[in-house]
Amino acid sequence: MLGLAFAMGSPAGGTSAGGMMSQFQGMIPLVFMFAIFYFLLIRPQQKKAKEHRALLEALKKGDLVVTAGGMHGKVSALDDQVVTLEIAPGVNVKVNKGFVASVKKD
Repeated sequence: MLGLAFAMGSPAGGTSAGGMMSQFQGMIPLVFMFAIFYFLLIRPQQKKAKEHRALLEALKKGDLVVTAGGMHGKVSALDDQVVTLEIAPGVNVKVNKGFVASVKKD
């Protein structure tokens, strides 16, 4: 019974050195889980978003692009948020700039 009283801490409510170590050891798995999430999920997603922003900034008239919906076309006009694609001779479609997925190399 006496051992149980010491394991629960001091009766005055203060934390002993053992209690602080126990709290620190409880946080170690959380720190490891955050590190794993950061390196496996967050960091690669940020890198991919940065590459996509660079692709959109480098977009110019005449580029052959593929949209997120799978539509292939040639950029005929650019605005800040809208890209006009020529998908067939004389057929132009306006697409939100963020939906341009890739630039084809031809």
